[in-house]
Amino acid sequence: MPNHPPIHRKVTLNDIAAGCALSRATISLVLRGSPLVNRDTRARVEQELRHQGYVYNRAAANLRRRTSTSIALVLNDLANPFFAEFAAGVDEALGEAGYVTLLGCTGESAAREQTVLSSLLEHGPAGIILSPAEHSNAEDVLAAVGPRSPLLLFNRELDGTVPESAPWDHLMLDNQYGARLATEHLIERGHRHIAFFGGHHDSSSCRQRRVGFIQAMHAAGLPVESKWQIECAPTRLDAAHQTTALFAGDTAPTAAVCYNDAVALGLMLGLNQRGLRPGKDFALTGFDDIAEAALGMPPLTTLSTAPSERGRQAAQLMLQRLHEPHTPNCQTIAPVKLVIRASSCPPPFF
Repeated sequence: MPNHPPIHRKVTLNDIAAGCALSRATISLVLRGSPLVNRDTRARVEQELRHQGYVYNRAAANLRRRTSTSIALVLNDLANPFFAEFAAGVDEALGEAGYVTLLGCTGESAAREQTVLSSLLEHGPAGIILSPAEHSNAEDVLAAVGPRSPLLLFNRELDGTVPESAPWDHLMLDNQYGARLATEHLIERGHRHIAFFGGHHDSSSCRQRRVGFIQAMHAAGLPVESKWQIECAPTRLDAAHQTTALFAGDTAPTAAVCYNDAVALGLMLGLNQRGLRPGKDFALTGFDDIAEAALGMPPLTTLSTAPSERGRQAAQLMLQRLHEPHTPNCQTIAPVKLVIRASSCPPPFF
């Protein structure tokens, strides 16, 4: 009869080897995915692994081999479809390269970000892709990951100064240019009273998009009304709740440049609740071009960032850093493209 370890004792490679009547070295080759093991032997070992409930300690194996087959991906808002599509692109590209994605979400909490980074680093990832939470700063991130961990910052900058000696790269969206394009498009449609809606000033991506909006308004000789620069969480629900702020004064805008698609879709809900028809009585644009944007009621004019492609790009930049660890830090700006749909109508009676 095959040997089995006593209850509560951790299953070891020796236990699996005894159960299969094979050498410990053969079991180790199977766990490492070696092509030296034939198919029948591999199937036999995998069956015994399942039978005995063996759990492979990948972190310990990485430490022994001084390599890692995982990459940590830490996102600030996994509920946002943009980041779900981005994560899918990262995971797909890493999987093709033989890596596993370790996923964590911070929920826009800088404190939670520290906890998530520390926890994921216990698994010994080869590198980290981070979309920072609001208020997170370079000093805290450096304290969590150390000065030698390869790190790719996506979409947002950290507060403070990123150390030049740390192997940290950047992949950013062309936020300022994109928001300027959206604003210019609404101006060309005839709008003169335009709001900037959503996001928080603590977010670097929001600040950059707001700058692009202001640039376009000033270039057209149009006033930028502070009362029409409405902050809210970059979510559909909060955007719907904040819609009334656009109409609190004596005059109201006829259009809004929204921080992202989730905000724009939320604003559509809020407008409908007020009896206003998006794309008919009020124009709006988004930013991201998530899959749902084209299916909105009406379809949403937005800036396409190709989130899945950006995920693949982030993974490829990280893999490049791992293969060429001594190259200078790089900053990549991903292009955006205005996609015009029905939501950006001319103003009423134009």
